[in-house]
Amino acid sequence: MAVVPSSDKISELIRRIDAAVASGDPKQCALDVKEVLESICQGDEEFLPEHLLIPNPTTYARHLMHVDPEGRYSIIVMVWDKGQGTPIHDHANMWCVECVYRGQIKVVSYQPLNDPETDEIVRFQAEKTIYPGPGEAGALIPPFDYHTIENEREEPSVTIHIYGGEMTWCHAFLPEEGGYRRTRRELSYH
Repeated sequence: MAVVPSSDKISELIRRIDAAVASGDPKQCALDVKEVLESICQGDEEFLPEHLLIPNPTTYARHLMHVDPEGRYSIIVMVWDKGQGTPIHDHANMWCVECVYRGQIKVVSYQPLNDPETDEIVRFQAEKTIYPGPGEAGALIPPFDYHTIENEREEPSVTIHIYGGEMTWCHAFLPEEGGYRRTRRELSYH
């Protein structure tokens, strides 16, 4: 049985994330935020309002939940309908923590085999595939942040992403003969 979304739980999340990013050290921030997200998202209590849980029929949905007034982080809720996912991408040199709120996602991490910053065509090697479920989070800290996310389930999955700033663009790596071409992708909210 789902519980009515609680603004108190969202206020607690924001208060605890504020404390978790106080050090300013990217690695420590990501690790502390991961701990907060896992503790907040474990259990059966649903606290996100319905307007943040709406899928987009053509691509995964990005819903802006909160931007820190000091610019230290942003909270984005993403809704992944059946078969929706990302190309290989980075996080524009920002740390990020991704936590499953509802459902399950497939995350594949990649290691570049040449320099993604300077080479025209980038080759990647898949390193690890995981299938996190509710309350499970992962921290991505550049330069170890190349990955894909996909929902292979029949029903939508929902994830909460906290970035070390407001991520309005990223590099997506699109398949091309011999590897992948890096392109700048502007991101929007739904």
